Amino acid sequence: MPKTKGRILLVEDDKNLGIVLSDFLEMSDYQVNHKENGQDGLHEFFKGSYDLVLLDIMLPMIDGFTVAEEIRKHDSEIPIVFMTAKVMKEDKIRGFRIGADDYITKPFSTEELKLRIHAILRRVQGKPDISARSARYIIGKYSFDFANHLLSSSSGDKRLTKREAELLHLLCLNMNQVLRREVALKTIWGEDDYFMGRSMDVYITKLRKLLAGDPSVTITNIHNTGFKLEVKDNNQ
Repeated sequence: MPKTKGRILLVEDDKNLGIVLSDFLEMSDYQVNHKENGQDGLHEFFKGSYDLVLLDIMLPMIDGFTVAEEIRKHDSEIPIVFMTAKVMKEDKIRGFRIGADDYITKPFSTEELKLRIHAILRRVQGKPDISARSARYIIGKYSFDFANHLLSSSSGDKRLTKREAELLHLLCLNMNQVLRREVALKTIWGEDDYFMGRSMDVYITKLRKLLAGDPSVTITNIHNTGFKLEVKDNNQ
């Protein structure tokens, strides 16, 4: 039996669309499990093993945002792609704030969906340049263990999500220098566009809060350019 490109959990309440997407993705060598409501989708996620979740937002029983939030509580790394007929910016921002990797608006072409899925899985499954290296950094009173996604200080340890760790790693590699927005976006998110940029801004805000216990550490916005992790009196 030929090896599949990946296992996809598809949660879509429109039965006909679900069948069309499942058939198309399976013809493209993906293995697909289709569920028609949020409760069944969440149950299947915890029961099975998947490489990507393709998730409608307007679902019966449990909506897509809630499903994604529950998934993120248990798995910070599996890619989540939202599908929706809604086009409001607030919905896209909410999706990225939860931890979505991409967002596709209905109606969309199956070919576009396939290309987006392929790009995401390629980044996740074949990105040793940023995630495989073991590194430790001193950031003021904090110690950052990139390999284990751990930020430590005298007040305790904080486990970072994969994206928080990757973004902090890039900032550390450019400590006291400017990290350009487009470099961070293309390295971590795979592309540079408005919504990916808003997602990155959310993660920058999270990192600022995590580092707020040391006033000598700041993440500064450099207008229209990027960000700078500034550490005063850092001996690194």
